[in-house]
Amino acid sequence: MQNLIDFILKYKYWFTFFLMEGFCLAILIRFNNYHGSVYFTTANSLVGGIYTAADGVTSYINLGTVNAQLEADNISLRDEVQAMKHELASHRIDTIKYEGFNKTRYKYIGAQIINATTNRSNNLLTLDKGSDDGIRPEMGVICSSGAVGIVYLTSAHYSIVMPLINVKSKISCSLKHHNAFGTMEWKFGDIRSAYMTGIPLHIPIDKDEIVETNGFSDIFPSGIPIGTVESTEQSTDGLAYTIKIRLAVDFASVRNVSVITNYNHAEKTRLEFQADSLMNI
Repeated sequence: MQNLIDFILKYKYWFTFFLMEGFCLAILIRFNNYHGSVYFTTANSLVGGIYTAADGVTSYINLGTVNAQLEADNISLRDEVQAMKHELASHRIDTIKYEGFNKTRYKYIGAQIINATTNRSNNLLTLDKGSDDGIRPEMGVICSSGAVGIVYLTSAHYSIVMPLINVKSKISCSLKHHNAFGTMEWKFGDIRSAYMTGIPLHIPIDKDEIVETNGFSDIFPSGIPIGTVESTEQSTDGLAYTIKIRLAVDFASVRNVSVITNYNHAEKTRLEFQADSLMNI
């Protein structure tokens, strides 16, 4: 306490000066319209700038929560779209009620990427959801931008995903505006690009045309964006195109994803395997 008193006494003239200056400014602003308007305009601008900066910092801090909420909204919208598709399908079979259409083929489970590699040839992603949440191997994984990959392994609480940027990853895909399909593959290197093969040379291909899933694999619904056409060249055998794709998903920053649960996939796979076995007898 004594130190505070000594400090005030030491700088009492400065305190008196600032006090008088403040008093004079208050009188000047109070009784002069021009000076008052300048003061309030400047003060409002300053306070507005401070509020804007504070809001920007708060928004940045809350960005993760906002992204998670957006992904949750996307999951809800995807469920509604799938339900609408099946409802429409049920009205295309005359008036006969078919119970299978009352069940949505695809469901979505929200998850977050908690670990990822992007600098290897066999990159993998780790999700914070596992078999206890209904996730199984060979389920598709997407985000708000497009296709991410396929579930590779699961434990009770975690899942390992093989992303598109894995040299072993192959996704059946097609050009959005043409009835032509091929296979997407990734070559080690650029995590923003991949390659599509199998498109015949007579198919006209436009730059920036969307490449999307075609639904053949039964892992992804049709119409999930994979990327856009960046360039084309003939394949080494001269029979088809090799198309360079600019991937829709930025794997360096993606965090919130949805796992597509199609529990009929195993049944379909078993039936196809049985058919292949019978044909080879």
